[in-house]
Amino acid sequence: MKKRYIASAAGAIGAGITGYLLRNEENRNRLKSKVRNSTEKIRNMNKEEQTDSTFEEAGAPDQTESKAPAQLENSKMVSEGSQFGVDYYNKVKEDEEQK
Repeated sequence: MKKRYIASAAGAIGAGITGYLLRNEENRNRLKSKVRNSTEKIRNMNKEEQTDSTFEEAGAPDQTESKAPAQLENSKMVSEGSQFGVDYYNKVKEDEEQK
């Protein structure tokens, strides 16, 4: 039972401190802008990662700068004659161009 009271007290103290800190409009606006900036950075980071995704590297596996073990295996398969990744990449790119 004591754990429940401790958690409730900690939550109440946290809510009180948050209310005290955000009582000024300037502080609220500063917090809002920090949250917006952080979310934009996260969204942009995800977009950059998607641009350099494995799918893009599948079109020309031996021409990528990435030396990850998965990329080396993909290059090895293509050099041995496997065209699955390259064919799939070309098909998706053609579908995108038709849209």
